[in-house]
Amino acid sequence: MADVVTSQTLFDNERTAVMKFTNISDGTGESAVLKVDVSALNPSASGSACDRVTVIKIYIANHGMEVRMFWDASTDVPFFLSSSGATQSLDFTGFGGITNNGGSGVTGDIVFSTADASSGDTYWCILEMVKGYA
Repeated sequence: MADVVTSQTLFDNERTAVMKFTNISDGTGESAVLKVDVSALNPSASGSACDRVTVIKIYIANHGMEVRMFWDASTDVPFFLSSSGATQSLDFTGFGGITNNGGSGVTGDIVFSTADASSGDTYWCILEMVKGYA
């Protein structure tokens, strides 16, 4: 058996992407699972492909497990950790958002991992992101 997960794009225009993620765990959890694939987001009006995002808001609720978010790179770079049993609404617009500092081998993508997952643990998360182009 495996965790039951969903990824849903709620909004994707030239400037902003909003995505929702859920997980109902069987106890195995997630490890560096691709959640935001910037190449799959809509291109700019001029046809440029999205190559990065800046996270400006995070809404998250989880029961029983930690949720860890990373910038995908040769060595993934953590940028957010939600402890177990947390419900948070975080707004980073005051300083421009959390930018990707993934370093070597950066892809622009976001991956999630979970920790301390037990059967029946859950999370849902919404990321609001500003898109960037090469």
